[in-house]
Amino acid sequence: MRASLERYFKFTEHQATWRMEMLAGLTTFITMAYIIFVNPAILSQTGMPLAAVTTSTCLCAAFGSILMGALANYPLALAPGMGLNAYFTYTVVKGMGVSWQTALGAVFLSGIIFLLLTFGGIRQRLVAAIPHQLHAAVAGGIGLFIAFIGLVNSGIIVRSAATTVTLGDLHQHAPQLAVFGILLIAILQAYKVKASMLIGVLGTLAVGILFHQVKYQPSTFNPLAIRATFMHLDIRGALKMNALEIIFVFLFVDLFDNIGTLVAVTERAGLISEDHTIPRLDKIFFADATATVVGSLAGTSTVTSYIESSAGVAAGGRTGVTAITTGILFLLAIFIAPVVGAIPDFATAPALILVGALMVAGAARIDWDDPCIAIPSFLTLITIPLTYSIATGLSFGLISFAVLELATGRGRRQHWMLYLLALIFLSRFIYLHAS
Repeated sequence: MRASLERYFKFTEHQATWRMEMLAGLTTFITMAYIIFVNPAILSQTGMPLAAVTTSTCLCAAFGSILMGALANYPLALAPGMGLNAYFTYTVVKGMGVSWQTALGAVFLSGIIFLLLTFGGIRQRLVAAIPHQLHAAVAGGIGLFIAFIGLVNSGIIVRSAATTVTLGDLHQHAPQLAVFGILLIAILQAYKVKASMLIGVLGTLAVGILFHQVKYQPSTFNPLAIRATFMHLDIRGALKMNALEIIFVFLFVDLFDNIGTLVAVTERAGLISEDHTIPRLDKIFFADATATVVGSLAGTSTVTSYIESSAGVAAGGRTGVTAITTGILFLLAIFIAPVVGAIPDFATAPALILVGALMVAGAARIDWDDPCIAIPSFLTLITIPLTYSIATGLSFGLISFAVLELATGRGRRQHWMLYLLALIFLSRFIYLHAS
């Protein structure tokens, strides 16, 4: 049985071990466990019961991650997407006055459309249309992005009215502990310790507990509370109100954020083929779309791939066992959510920061001597963190790449879908400005 599983997940090909894959899955879970509490906090503002959304968040993250690992054999973990949950709450429900039941209906419809696009091969063609020269730039930009998130979450970087951002107060315990965690992980990585990320997070947490910086407030909730949201979506209402705009945004943001995450994680893990294609792409997209459909039925916003998966990849994860491990931990988190909530930002931030550093290393592969590649790559690198959006950074890079290809007479060497994609991205900026 064990040997069969190792053949199925291609352990030999990826030089994987059960210990390494499970540690990687645990590392991914720890870095994205915040979603168990952040997602319900956002969606509950629509009137959805907090306990129900907490349970549905864990269930959908478990289902999506396990499906991704078992079907596509990738170390990609899934959960309700940040940004999409904010759009669901603040724009659709609060801004447009749409009920949360109808909004869930719109999420369901977007998931069905995703499935149709996947079966038609359209999503796969969109990924193939993104120039492989930009893959390293997307990975590097997302590396800067998650490093910036870690620096902000830890208090090392704070807002500034004069300079936008500035150095935080290093006399505070949170940034001090985060700096300790960064140094601990860096030293472990220098000694090539495989579990450096996990040891760093748990070591920082232990020091935080020692100095009374971890606040633990036990609470209880009934997992059966999911009955308050399960199958409460209103598909007919979404169709009646002509929710095309809402569905389009769910589709658009999830599609291109997912592409960016997918390219970044597979690039970092060395899972992209020599011809610059991503193997089993149809299975990846099927798992993602199915998770969104199941999420809408359970009672949560769009489910998508998480960039925190790169933390597990950095810890050595290369197969679907990593994602399955993460999924199982999300399932267990339904019953131990109060314990998971004890992991503070200062403990997980160092992992995000140093995973970001590892991902930026790929920028060395960019041909900086060719302006037609260097400029789009730079725009991608810089705009992803500064706009807080993977989709926006990818938009800048792809549009500029397409313009330069046409302007230099090299347009015919690219697939026509590249230019269609550039027009779609351009229309997104026009739409955003107009709205």
